[in-house]
Amino acid sequence: MIVFRGQGEVPADFGPSAVAIGKFDGVHAGHRAVIERLKADAAASGARAVAVTFDRNPLALLRPEICPENVVSVERKLELLGELGLDATLLLTFDRTLASRTAEQFVEEILVAALHVSTVLVGRDFRFGRGGAGTPELLRELGPKYGFTVDVVDDVYLDHSERRVSSSWIRELLADGDVRTAGDVLGRPVDVRGEVVHGLKRGRELGFPTANMSAIVDALVPADGVYAGWLVDHDTDIRYPAAVSVGTNPTFDDVLVRQVEAHVLDEDSLELYGHDVTVEFTERLRGMVAFEGVEALMAQMSADVVAARALLTGEVRA
Repeated sequence: MIVFRGQGEVPADFGPSAVAIGKFDGVHAGHRAVIERLKADAAASGARAVAVTFDRNPLALLRPEICPENVVSVERKLELLGELGLDATLLLTFDRTLASRTAEQFVEEILVAALHVSTVLVGRDFRFGRGGAGTPELLRELGPKYGFTVDVVDDVYLDHSERRVSSSWIRELLADGDVRTAGDVLGRPVDVRGEVVHGLKRGRELGFPTANMSAIVDALVPADGVYAGWLVDHDTDIRYPAAVSVGTNPTFDDVLVRQVEAHVLDEDSLELYGHDVTVEFTERLRGMVAFEGVEALMAQMSADVVAARALLTGEVRA
């Protein structure tokens, strides 16, 4: 997938294109449905399939006091879009200049002049242009003038759910630690990627060595607690079952920031420092609690390992 970081990077002879516009935060199941429809429309008309998105949530500029955290980083968003078979993504910098463009200017300068759009796909609640004046209805009005058609994509719902798939719902699920349902809404496992760094080595001292992730990761971290999951070592392409802890270790009360640490099951001698890893969250086992003493903590950690192994591999050990 080609990534254009601004309309000025789009070649003059690019297009025609079928374009889907949106924040695409999380690239969740709803976004994936839009992209599949986009690719079908593009194939039918011989156009290129292109996503148009932004380098930040527009609220970060317009209403920062109510702007939610991103589900994934911008680079992770581009990576996920790239996995869906798009021809290109245009990443627009959402600054005051872009925010001040009228809806018709956005259509004329970006969709028509830069991308030579033939079809535009948007969700029913999509808004664009200065003051959010642009709507699917306005796109339909402008279509004949500029030579494009509009395809409005319906909301996506999970089976047995009356709530539409959305980034807001994913944030709520992650805040509750419900990584299983969040994975269903995302259409992929909840995961975070980052570098393994040195920690306090307390897990090793207790007999449960952990890979501690840097505080800088590429996605929203779920609620504090202990999870069954997987650690993927990108340096070796090996995927390990793991018990994963998220939080500040309240038993010792000496960890200043939330951290993700993964204990790889039955692998006590792994050296992962400096490795690029992804931690996938499969199921929350329990919340984070402070234990009265090291023995109680160790007993619970042993039980967590047993529960994680049984859930991930189906193996039960005494």
